[in-house]
Amino acid sequence: MENHKEEKRSLNFIEQIIEEDLREGFSSDKLKFRFPPEPNGYLHIGHAKAFCLNFGLGAKYNAPVNLRFDDTNPSKEEQEFVDAIKYDLDWMGLKWDEECYSSDYFQQLYDWALSMIKNGKAYVDSQSSEAMATQKGTPTVPGTDSPYRDRSVEENLDLFNRMKQGEFKEGEHILRAKIDMKHTNMLMRDPIMYRVMHKSHHRTGNDWCIYPMYDWTHGESDYLEQISHSLCSLEFKAHRELYDWFLDQVHDETKVRPKQREFSRLNLNYTVMSKRKLMQLVEDKIVNGWDDPRMPTISGLRRRGYTPASIHKFIDVAGVSKREQMIDVALLESCVRADLNKTTNRIMAVLNPLKLVLTNYPEGKTEIVMAENNPEDENAGHREMIFSREIYIERDDFLEQCPNKIFKLGIGKEVRLKHGYIINGVEAIKDADGNVIEVLCTYDEKSKSGSGTEESNRKVKGTVHWVSASHNVKAQVNAYDRLFTVESPDGEKEVDFKSHINPDSLTIIKDCIIELALKDAKPQERYQFQRIGYFCVDNDSTSENLIFNRTATLKDGWAKKPN
Repeated sequence: MENHKEEKRSLNFIEQIIEEDLREGFSSDKLKFRFPPEPNGYLHIGHAKAFCLNFGLGAKYNAPVNLRFDDTNPSKEEQEFVDAIKYDLDWMGLKWDEECYSSDYFQQLYDWALSMIKNGKAYVDSQSSEAMATQKGTPTVPGTDSPYRDRSVEENLDLFNRMKQGEFKEGEHILRAKIDMKHTNMLMRDPIMYRVMHKSHHRTGNDWCIYPMYDWTHGESDYLEQISHSLCSLEFKAHRELYDWFLDQVHDETKVRPKQREFSRLNLNYTVMSKRKLMQLVEDKIVNGWDDPRMPTISGLRRRGYTPASIHKFIDVAGVSKREQMIDVALLESCVRADLNKTTNRIMAVLNPLKLVLTNYPEGKTEIVMAENNPEDENAGHREMIFSREIYIERDDFLEQCPNKIFKLGIGKEVRLKHGYIINGVEAIKDADGNVIEVLCTYDEKSKSGSGTEESNRKVKGTVHWVSASHNVKAQVNAYDRLFTVESPDGEKEVDFKSHINPDSLTIIKDCIIELALKDAKPQERYQFQRIGYFCVDNDSTSENLIFNRTATLKDGWAKKPN
């Protein structure tokens, strides 16, 4: 019992609503949820809150969850988006009970609309959109009735049927619900139910040339599927009254009546969540498609190297609330960093290489050093690395005149090569412009890590990673930064959000030196580049052309990108 009380205290407000319904007699076997995306774009991190909530409730209450595509606008919807949404949800590990489409219900919705016309609850309006906007009034000024509001049932039925037959142009007639033009909720002022659209639908083809509006379709689809709790984001709170009014017209008391409740949407700083704006980024070629790793889409996050577990964790930490809030994108980055720290193997990569020559190491000699794959995973084991006379280190890890407080290699200053030897800088070789192109060093033969000698335990201030100059693979690294330079890129209505695009959101680094273990790395494999960050093999990567995308740096905040 104590555990039950503890669980109740931790319930979010949606779960509290469901628990209250169950206490009042609603049968648990009638619980049913749905995730209802519109197939007019790719899913993004904002949608993750909705699908994690709905599928999470399904798992918690052992209730079915439908995937329903609200496909009522053929001018913006495509099969590509349907396929992408299903792929993303499957990748997230979510399994739906039924795959449904609002277009499945077009005939039933039409038949109900006919009944509403016959009952005097709907009429065909022939005003222009401008005239309708004027007669609708304002939040403080009541609307006025349409001059066509009192058409006879027979005339309305005839016009609506002719709309369906395709006799009229788009915008010539619409079907409106007859509610109250003076209602304080403007959404209740005779809302549009159907409009003429001479466009082919991705599922129904040219069967229809009238299409139902979202508000008419959504609640009735919930009802047809017997959804118990219809969960929407807060912008639909004002729509709830209309949702219920439409249900009143069709509800049978013997069936479950869906209950709409609203939660706050997920907003991230340095990000835009509008599908319309994301579409602009794609169409204007500011990004390289919906799966560009700079995009907040699920496909973009996947290509960047995010894991389903990290996204689930982020949504869990962000929580479910009634109040709009802006979430720091650093929280999302922290969740993927924490997950990858536990699950990725460590490897050595040098993004801005500087060659070192160990002058007292025998020419032609190589040896094996053992490197730990992941200290966070006791089952990850070790791998072999090849050590040689010539190696590469990061250029930033060398400073010719290096102070004692700076833990880098310098002339006359020692560092340890990770998993290897202690080395000492001897001479910097420069080109005609004075740039260091090579560093001559010596190594301490007895200092090899793990060799058991006294020298192997000698402490030096500074450890650097390295890759053999003769045993490596070259790769391209795409270093991604945030796509926008300001926290609220679409916060100013008078300013084009695209003016805040970060010109340094992508830095392509070629000829990076990667240890040989990754020569056959496959797309979507993830690694930690030691001392640099987390990286994922890009979808376009091949063994002949390795490409890695930076997922996240090792610490909060983006590190300075190599030149």
